[in-house]
Amino acid sequence: MNRPLSFLAAFALSLLLCGLLLPLLKKVKAKQEILQYVTEHSGKQGTPTMGGIAFILAIACVSAIFCDWSNRPTAVVIAVFVAYGVVGFLDDFIKIHYKRNMGLRAYQKIIIQLAIAILVAFYVYGDVAIGDKIRIPFTDKQIKMGFWIVPFIVFIYLACTNGVNLTDGIDGLATGTTICFLAGMIALLNRELILLESVGDTYAYTQTKDIITLCYIACGALSAFLLFNCNDAKVFMGDTGSLALGALVACSAIFTRMSLFIPILGLMFVVSCVSVILQVVYFKITKGKRIFLMAPFHHHLQKKKWSETRICVLYCTVTICITLIMLCFGE
Repeated sequence: MNRPLSFLAAFALSLLLCGLLLPLLKKVKAKQEILQYVTEHSGKQGTPTMGGIAFILAIACVSAIFCDWSNRPTAVVIAVFVAYGVVGFLDDFIKIHYKRNMGLRAYQKIIIQLAIAILVAFYVYGDVAIGDKIRIPFTDKQIKMGFWIVPFIVFIYLACTNGVNLTDGIDGLATGTTICFLAGMIALLNRELILLESVGDTYAYTQTKDIITLCYIACGALSAFLLFNCNDAKVFMGDTGSLALGALVACSAIFTRMSLFIPILGLMFVVSCVSVILQVVYFKITKGKRIFLMAPFHHHLQKKKWSETRICVLYCTVTICITLIMLCFGE
C-alpha cells in the first residue's frame, strides 16, 4: 500500500477527531489537574486532557486499511497499543472523576502493565518472525537470548511506557519526540528490509514492512495532534496517549528485533527516566540535596528559564541527529 497516503489519511482522520473531541472534553469537564510544585504550569490548570483518544482511534482505524491485520504480529501490535491506551484512560478517568492529580495507584498501574507485557513477551518468544533474536546496533549481527528474551521484553515495555509518560511534561514534548523517534525507525527499518530480503527471511521481512507502514500512520496521526498540543496547548494527551505511545515505541523495535536500538534512538526518553531515578536516589542519600533543579530533565531546563518550544526543539533535534549518526555508521 501507499505509505505516504497512509500518513495523509491518518493525519486527516486525527485532525477531524481532535476537532470533534476537544469541545466534548470541555463539555464533560475532562480537565487536567496541575501539580502545585510545577509553578511554571499554573496557567495550564483546566486544560482538557485525554486528547490521546483521538490519535489512538486514528492509528487503529487507518492501520486496519493500510496494514495487514491477518498477519498476527501486526494485529498483536495494534492490540497492545490500544490496551496500554485503555490503562491510561482508566488512570485519566479516575483523576478527572475525583478531581485529583493521582489516578490509578502505582501498584495497580504496574500490575496491569506487567500483565500485558508478560503476555506479549511470551507471544514474541514463540513467534517465528521474532523469537529470541535481537539485532546489535551498528552491525548486521544478531544474538540469541533464549528464554531471557521474556524478562528483557517486559523490562522494555515498562521502560518505554514510563519513559514517554515522564517526557509528557510540557506542551508538545512527548508528541514531537515520538514523531522523530518513529521517523528514525522508518529510516532504519527501510535499510533493514534490504538485509532481510538478501538473506531470504520472509517472515521477518513481511512483519517489518507492516511496522514501517504503522510508523507512517502514527507519524501522520501525531502530526495532526501536535497542532493542538504544541505550546500553548489546547489539549493534553494524558496518560491515555502517553502509555499508548510508549507501547508503540516498544512494539516498533521489539517486533522487528531492534530492541537494543531503543536506548540509542530514544535517548531523550532515557534522559527523562534516568534524571528522575538519579534525583530520587541522590535526594535520599544526601537527605534533601538535589542534582537537578527539578526532575524530569525538561523541568530542570524550565527552571533554567528555557522556553517550552526551545526544549521541544532540543529533544527533537537530538533524536534526529542520532538517527543520522545511526544511518551513517550502521552501514
